Amino acid sequence: MPANRIHLVRHGEVYNPTGVLYEQLPNFHLSETGIAMARAAAEELKSQSAPIKALFASPLDRAQESAAPFKELFNLEIQTDPRLIEPTNVFKGKKMGVKNLAMKPHLWWHFRNPARPSWGESYKSIVKRMNDAMVSAAESVSSGDVVLVTHQLPIWITHLALENSPLSHDPRKRRCSLSSITTFEYVNGSFIEIGYSEPAKKITSIDNGAV
Repeated sequence: MPANRIHLVRHGEVYNPTGVLYEQLPNFHLSETGIAMARAAAEELKSQSAPIKALFASPLDRAQESAAPFKELFNLEIQTDPRLIEPTNVFKGKKMGVKNLAMKPHLWWHFRNPARPSWGESYKSIVKRMNDAMVSAAESVSSGDVVLVTHQLPIWITHLALENSPLSHDPRKRRCSLSSITTFEYVNGSFIEIGYSEPAKKITSIDNGAV
């Protein structure tokens, strides 16, 4: 039998003083607050006596660092899976917002097809690679739970796809806060969402660099 449950964990707060969209850029690490948030997520599952048998993470620094408390508390090695990475985005390294974009009309072309979306990796591509990563993770163990530390958009798109909702959405309305845990049950080769929690909700943080 494979894993019973899959926990998709978002990374903690990133040190991003200029407020740019960090995408897959290197050297974006957790802030001190982010480290505390990641710890809170790991402690949440530990307090539930969750039988975590395997730990996977996106290759980006912020995800690897957010996986570190799980490694410590559950005595597991971090297995890097590139399928969990942040999606590509043409606006990487730029400050987002209406005021900033209004001053750069050469960038408007990238908004021509928000349903795909035209500014980055397609939603369908994200759904496929995340599903493949989740299946691989679930089937890597004979029982128990697995943790996948990843990013906001992959988690939210997975949620939308599994509830058969349109993948095109308003990023401001995503239910996927920093260090949140979205839990799925793995039943007969399919995933069913069964829970969502925000262990770091009481920690004041800044969330301004997600794709």
